[in-house]
Amino acid sequence: MDITRDQALGLFRKYNKTESLYHHALSVEAVMRDFAEKNGEDPDFWGIAGLLHDIDWEMFPEEHCRKAPELLAEINAPDELVHAICSHGYGLVSDVEPEKYMEKVLYTIDELTGLVTATALMRPEKMKGISVKSIKKKWKDKSFAAGVNRGLIEEGAGMLGMDLSQIIQTTIDGMTKVAPELGLWPEESV
Repeated sequence: MDITRDQALGLFRKYNKTESLYHHALSVEAVMRDFAEKNGEDPDFWGIAGLLHDIDWEMFPEEHCRKAPELLAEINAPDELVHAICSHGYGLVSDVEPEKYMEKVLYTIDELTGLVTATALMRPEKMKGISVKSIKKKWKDKSFAAGVNRGLIEEGAGMLGMDLSQIIQTTIDGMTKVAPELGLWPEESV
């Protein structure tokens, strides 16, 4: 793939201005990279898919996952990348089904990063030392991070044939690597 991270980030910033969406993109990028590394895949390609997955969300929320191909054409994104990005909204805003392993990971962890972020923000130590157990405890409280679609995460885990705890742990691992950049690391530890 000929797209650099700088090109992807430039395109993302062109269409998305809020820091919260930027932090979400960085979270998903980091988790995608971690999944790729653990599975012998290309972390750069997977990371760019994570970084750009919500390319059309802020400026075109009514066309989410449908406007993306047009925006991604600006950097000559390959069809594989476009398909992956469009498939992360499957069943919600897109009829493009996740087919490849990478697409299923993106579909699954998009919402999960939101739950991990919300959980980390409630802890004085933020991401430092966060555990699968602490995420699962918050998972059970449906009023906590109520916007997180837990059913979608479970559906994705089923697509992947993976245990939810394993997916949560890999999500924690990826996000921990960028936690200071996300403001999710305790100040005294930086």
